[in-house]
Amino acid sequence: MQDEILSKTRRKQQMHELQALGAALVELSAAHLERMTLPDELARAVHEARAIASHEARRRQIQYVGRLMRAIDAEPIRAQLAAVHGGSAQERARHQRLEHWRSRLLEDDGALTEFAQAHPEGDLQQIRALIRNARREQAGGRAPRAFRELFRVLREAVGE
Repeated sequence: MQDEILSKTRRKQQMHELQALGAALVELSAAHLERMTLPDELARAVHEARAIASHEARRRQIQYVGRLMRAIDAEPIRAQLAAVHGGSAQERARHQRLEHWRSRLLEDDGALTEFAQAHPEGDLQQIRALIRNARREQAGGRAPRAFRELFRVLREAVGE
């Protein structure tokens, strides 16, 4: 019985935590938000909050999102946000493996053969072209467009 009774202070802390979680949902990019599994009403409220430009109206909408969060189990949403923000150790390790592959591919021509053996589903022709373009970008001091695209293609090829 003692564990079930929450102080007013603790209830308010929980409400503020849920409101902060809702605000984090509002700040997500559209692509990340689409991948999240949210209840319909909460998803609608988050999309509406993203569309509001007025500061005060947006604040009220985020409060509403926080109120909706009280009625659901927030743990799955916390876990999804942690994965999106790279909060999980597994996500960080995956990201580091991909960065390692990208660095090796840019430094060593033989690394492409190793990558092809480890991940045969990758489009080698596209990867080879991106490696060549990324090397040119680095040599010319240009924006790393192909460098970033190479990471995206490697992520798809690894398919983790």
